[in-house]
Amino acid sequence: MPAAVIGDMDSIDAKTRAAIPPDRMHLIKEQDCTDFDKALRHIAAPLILAIGFTGQRLDHELAVYNALVRQHDRPVIVVGDHDICCHVPPQLDLRLDPGTRVSLFPMAPVQGSSTGLRWPIDGIAFAPNGRVGTSNAAISDAVCLRMDAPGMLLILPRAALRPLMQALAGG
Repeated sequence: MPAAVIGDMDSIDAKTRAAIPPDRMHLIKEQDCTDFDKALRHIAAPLILAIGFTGQRLDHELAVYNALVRQHDRPVIVVGDHDICCHVPPQLDLRLDPGTRVSLFPMAPVQGSSTGLRWPIDGIAFAPNGRVGTSNAAISDAVCLRMDAPGMLLILPRAALRPLMQALAGG
C-alpha cells in the first residue's frame, strides 16, 4: 500500500484508486507537467529514491530526466534495473570502487572539473547536442565532480546506489 499517491490521477484505474485510502490520494489538477514532476514539488525529504520510472515508456523516462534538471535543487536518484541516475549538484564527492563506470550526460550546456576519473572532464564544454561524457570510469575510490551550472546527469551502475545516497545526503 503506498503511503501517498500524488498526481492528476488520469492513469490510475478505478479499481486501484478504490483500494487506496482517500487520505493517501493527493490530487493535483494540472496537465502542464508529469506526475513525477508534481510529486517532486510536493515531497519534503532529504533524499528521494524514484523507483519504477525506467524501462517502460521512453517518453516518460525522458520526462523524468527533464524534471531532474528543472528541479535540480532536489536530491533525487532514479533507480533502474541496471543503472541509477541523478542530477549532479555543484560539487559531488563520491566513494566508488575503482573501475566503476561513471557516465555524464548533459541536459544543458555545462562545464565542470573532476578528480578520480580515467578521463578528466576539466575544460570540456558539454551539451546535449554536442559533447557527452558516457563510459568514463573511476580510477580511485574518491571521485569529485564540480559543475559550473545545472544540467548534468550522472549515471552509475545500480551497485553504486549506497555511495551515491551517502554523497547526496551529505555524508
